[in-house]
Formats: sequence, C-alpha cells, structure tokens
Amino acid sequence: MAFADRTFNKLILFDVDDTLTPPRLPASPEVIAALRALRKQYAIGFVGGSDLSKISGQLNVLGFNAIKDFDFAFAENGLIAYRLGEELPSQSFIKSIGEERYKTLVNFILHYIADLDIPIKRGTFVEFRNGMINVSPIGRNASQQERLDFLEYDKQHGIRAAFVKVLREKFSDFGLTYSIGGQLSFDIFPDGWDKRYALRHVEKEGFEEIHFFGDKTYQGGNDYEIYADPRTIGHSVSGPLETVKILNESFLN
Repeated sequence: MAFADRTFNKLILFDVDDTLTPPRLPASPEVIAALRALRKQYAIGFVGGSDLSKISGQLNVLGFNAIKDFDFAFAENGLIAYRLGEELPSQSFIKSIGEERYKTLVNFILHYIADLDIPIKRGTFVEFRNGMINVSPIGRNASQQERLDFLEYDKQHGIRAAFVKVLREKFSDFGLTYSIGGQLSFDIFPDGWDKRYALRHVEKEGFEEIHFFGDKTYQGGNDYEIYADPRTIGHSVSGPLETVKILNESFLN
C-alpha cells in the first residue's frame, strides 16, 4: 500500500499553468506551502501539457521538486509519467501518426502561419514533444508581455480557434485532437491522448476519489476532458490564488 500513510485515500491532480502557477512562471510560496501540507493527507499529482523540463522549471522552487514531491508527475498529458519518483513507460506521437503524415501536417501548419496576418511573430512556431506537437501562431519565443498582448488579440479575433477549425477539416482522417491552452498556442495529439490519458496510470491504485483542478475546463479547453470525466471530481479555478483558497477551505481545514 504505497499511500497507506495518508489520512485520506484520495488523489488530487492539478493542471499547471493558471492553476498552480502563472503561465510559464514559477509557483508562489503560498502554492508550494499548500502542496506540502496537502501531501501529508492526500496523494497529489500534476497533469501538464508541456514537456517535463518546462514544468520542472515552474515547480522546482523553494526546495520543491516536481518529480519527488508529487506522488504522480504527468507531463505531456501523461505521455511522460512518474509514480513516486519512478518513470513509467512513455508513448510517442511520431510512432502513432507516422513520419509521412507528420511531415504533411507540419508543412501545412508552417504555410498557414506564414500567411497569417497578425501584429507580431517570433520564433518556434511548432514545438515537437514526445506525445504531441504544440503550435503557436505568434511563436513560443514571445516575451511575457507579448504573450499577454497576443492573448487579448486572440480573444478578439479568434486566431487559434480559426486555425484549429481549418486543421480539423483538412486532416479529418488523421485521428487527431486539437486542444487550445495557455496564452499563445494549442496542442495536437492522437485521439484519446488528452489529459484523461493520465488516469490510466492511477485507476489501478484504488483511490476512493480523484479530484482535478484546472482553469481551461470549458469545452475546447485542454482541461475539459479530464475535468468532465466521470472518474474525477472537477474544480474549475481562475488561477493559483483560487486553487489555494479552495484547498484551504475544502481540503486543509
């Protein structure tokens, strides 16, 4: 019984950006303190869409460690997974889709971005990850202020939503899911490889309840599927401050 020392036989999972941390920024002392207190009573884990190095950069603060101080560490929606600090078998986007289809998809994406008329463009428009690709019309090298500016621009003009609509129509036979998340990008991964993938790693543990905290819990957001899944109890938050508030009121009181 790996978790027999916890007060409650329950698992609490968290999205990362805008749930535990501001997008791409470090977690606050208040969040780290809440996680440390929470783990004394519950099993805890994160489920992020980013690769593990980015997530670690956000959570490895104040002596906290993203792999060792969570019971479950799920990067790339759970395609990269750790249980009690031990790595679990991973999956590959390339193996799933195939090199030829991958090349066709990326070529179309780059042509689309080249023709896209938006105020600014930076670098790294397509980021390859083990379990998915991340697409950013503005480029992931944008500064923090440029990210915020693009987010507001996107809210007005629906750049990412329109992009995803075109891709869904163009590659309808590829078996892919498109999920908008964060400030400036969206993810593409094989059907079924959304954040619910992480639940495959925890179902056999026998938890009485699995809670999930996320901010993009609306349909089309990258937290929606796991938030709405009947196996989880969902908590929709607007940011780290609300996450800490709910934890203190409902789990740590």
